[in-house]
Amino acid sequence: MFKLIAIGFEGSANKLGIGIVEHTYEVDVLKNSDDTKIFEPIDIKVLSNVRDTYNPPPGQGFLPKDTAKHHRDCVIKVLKKAISDANVSVTEIDAVCYTKGPGMGAPLQSVAVVARTVAQLWKKPLIPVNHCVAHIEMGRAITGAIDPVVLYVSGGNTQVIAYSEKRIFGETLDIAIGNCLDRFARILMLSNDPSPGYNIEQMAKKGRNYIELPYSVKGMDVSFSGILSFIEQIVKKSKSLDDYSPEDLCFSLQETLFAMLVEITERAMAHVGSREVLIVGGVGCNERLQEMMEIMAKERNAKVFATDERFCIDNGIMIAQAGALAYAHGYQVPISESWVTQRYRTDQMLVKWRH
Repeated sequence: MFKLIAIGFEGSANKLGIGIVEHTYEVDVLKNSDDTKIFEPIDIKVLSNVRDTYNPPPGQGFLPKDTAKHHRDCVIKVLKKAISDANVSVTEIDAVCYTKGPGMGAPLQSVAVVARTVAQLWKKPLIPVNHCVAHIEMGRAITGAIDPVVLYVSGGNTQVIAYSEKRIFGETLDIAIGNCLDRFARILMLSNDPSPGYNIEQMAKKGRNYIELPYSVKGMDVSFSGILSFIEQIVKKSKSLDDYSPEDLCFSLQETLFAMLVEITERAMAHVGSREVLIVGGVGCNERLQEMMEIMAKERNAKVFATDERFCIDNGIMIAQAGALAYAHGYQVPISESWVTQRYRTDQMLVKWRH
């Protein structure tokens, strides 16, 4: 038996997360890694998963400089707690993993600096991780999904992905669904605590009247900006809350956006013949989205996999998970090549650990 412990640093947006994971393999993967072998852990343990969120005032989004300052201010506190919760020593950690991208430049860079520093101080290998791939691998590890069609929905990304075809089937043509929901929450002056999308979800549960909104599916892609503009005009032109209640507006927006996502996900499932759907990303916590996907999946004799907010929302453990898999298959970079990039597509990372 061979154990591999990795620590992950996530800070691509307003959440700073540090997590530690332990993999157990049947063989010493670091001595046996090559391009022809696939090594899969026989056991995965989440040792710690600590997160701190930057929440701006209602009606405001989070600016890169303010978010980066938040990450710098609390990263040492979060790091100490992650190590304490995991009950491991620095010498037991085998690899330091960090988010390379995609994300906001300043927050990404502020956390990457810490990861580089830690890797040099502890004399550990450094592994850059694709944020999107990390979401998928965390979802697979927690739910047990084997080879699902993945709906990845978050504040910065909206994609339908299938590894069996090694491709992105569809994605947003403009803004991500999480960004759409966040911006509508600002229009309604909803609180950012614990998150704008969560507060919209709670209001939508009280909505009863559906207001017809534009439905923008273009092949396998979706577009959200026009829908946001349309519903914003409804709010501005309403003479009073009696015209359109905030609850009905939230309900209508959710139903429309989620129906679009279910449609393109089902089309991808039909193309690859899959009977598994995995929902990942922060918006994947939404119970109504999961419910609508369940209805579609049941009609196709398929199964939906989803996680709760511990693993759906950006976190450090997902970076540690994907980084540990990459490191087990021989991947690491020197400090001189440990840059970050705001644009790092899901299909740009070589995934060597999947069949």
